[in-house]
Amino acid sequence: MSLFHSLRPALPSSSSSIPTRSSRRFLPLFSATPQRILAGRWSLAAVPEAMASVQSGAPQEQGKAKEAKLWGGRFEDSVTAAVERFSESVSFDKALYKQDIMGSRAHAQMLAHQGLMTASDRDSILHGLDEIERQIDSGEFAWRTDREDVHMNIEAALTDMIGEPAKKLHTARSRNDQVVTDLRLWCREAIDKIVASLRQLQVALIRLGLENKGLIVPGYTHLQRAQPVLLQHLLLSYVEQLERDVGRLVDCKDRMNFCPLGACALAGTGLPIDRFLTSDALGFTAPMRNSIDAVSDRDFVLEFLSANSIIAVHLSRLGEEWVLWASEEFGFLSPSDSVSTGSSIMPQKKNPDPMELVRGKSARIVGDLMSLLVLCKGLPQAYNRDLQEDKEPLFDSVKTVQGMLEVTTEFAQNITFNRARIQKVLPAGHLDATTLADYLVKKGMPFRTSHEIVGKCVALCVARNSQLCDLTLDELREVHPIFEEDVYDFLGVENSVKKFSSYGSTGSECVAEQLSFWISKFQIDQSENE
Repeated sequence: MSLFHSLRPALPSSSSSIPTRSSRRFLPLFSATPQRILAGRWSLAAVPEAMASVQSGAPQEQGKAKEAKLWGGRFEDSVTAAVERFSESVSFDKALYKQDIMGSRAHAQMLAHQGLMTASDRDSILHGLDEIERQIDSGEFAWRTDREDVHMNIEAALTDMIGEPAKKLHTARSRNDQVVTDLRLWCREAIDKIVASLRQLQVALIRLGLENKGLIVPGYTHLQRAQPVLLQHLLLSYVEQLERDVGRLVDCKDRMNFCPLGACALAGTGLPIDRFLTSDALGFTAPMRNSIDAVSDRDFVLEFLSANSIIAVHLSRLGEEWVLWASEEFGFLSPSDSVSTGSSIMPQKKNPDPMELVRGKSARIVGDLMSLLVLCKGLPQAYNRDLQEDKEPLFDSVKTVQGMLEVTTEFAQNITFNRARIQKVLPAGHLDATTLADYLVKKGMPFRTSHEIVGKCVALCVARNSQLCDLTLDELREVHPIFEEDVYDFLGVENSVKKFSSYGSTGSECVAEQLSFWISKFQIDQSENE
């Protein structure tokens, strides 16, 4: 068993520890001084007072004098209150506490293994970290903004708890490599959770398809009726998109799974550390090769947020389709009351609000990606304090995409497709026109010629307000003599669907093969849909 086997505690499954972008700074400015606002006497003078109260649920103990900064040896004056408020990040990066403690455990073990601290000091540090983690888990831990961030809060608390041994923990380590190690560990866990949520949605869509076997719906291009398709085929198109989303996240995780710990500030260290030990202890593939790249790289966050943005766009497109289909104009589906909302003024309304919000929140996730792209675009190597701002867009993107996936899955489990309505309106739009053109091709006619002839047949139907299958054989032969009695085997949406046979097409047998693939992949019990 590895010396470091116990260093990989699981993260909490709940996303409640993920802070929101708006969890600090702004709202208390107004809630703290309501009388001034109501009395018309609010002014900028109230801002410092209100800002001082913004601790995002982690108040600093009142009345305590400021302690010296852990980095304050060369400074004569302390930072101003405004700088401290502006610079702190503990209000949101405390979400990394599990990963920070995990990294510190591995680092302490490595330092002791390399003779850079005694076994006794290592044990004191490990026991202290265990107690700090327990305090944070239970809500007893006092987060302090004067200690700036999650790293210095934990280190200072450890020093308060065990004394001198804690001062050895930061040997051969900088916050530069520490924070990016924490971030990679956090992203790794977050990706696993999102992949699990994607799988749940895929299964929900497959089950929805199984419940609606044989149902034909209009397929659209340019939002105009195009060709008939099986609903199962349409639903599986979203399953395919989600599968690519999973692939992108898995690839992203593989690329991010390299360990920056031990790169220190940027140049590494002259101390005899073993970066392979810590990398292995934390479950990374290997240490990052270049120490400058290790502390400055945020490609893995950009790639993660890019993958989330594509997921969000896919969910938004699905949401748009279902919102349209739930409208009176379409009437193709009905959401249950459990996933619908009403109107405060119009008693008859039943709105598919969850999918509207899915559509809307996609903009937020794309915005998170844009924020980070712009943040990184002008940074020189290596670490810059700007990178403190990478976490809020990351946390927001992850929390939002998880919420979107969860509610989309629930929506998929609580909708009914209106067969009667769909079948009633299905003939409109001459959806079998392309199949009729294929019929002529099978008779030996060039496709461009068949396209023109079928176009004339459609024009005749439009003039008569009829469907292609309503035309008599004589009427068809007036357009062109090539038509024979067997033409009616190609007309009508049901016949049209039966004629599709190419790999991946909407033909019944083709869709059955696609469905069988996914049922096998996810080991879906079909008895629940019978």
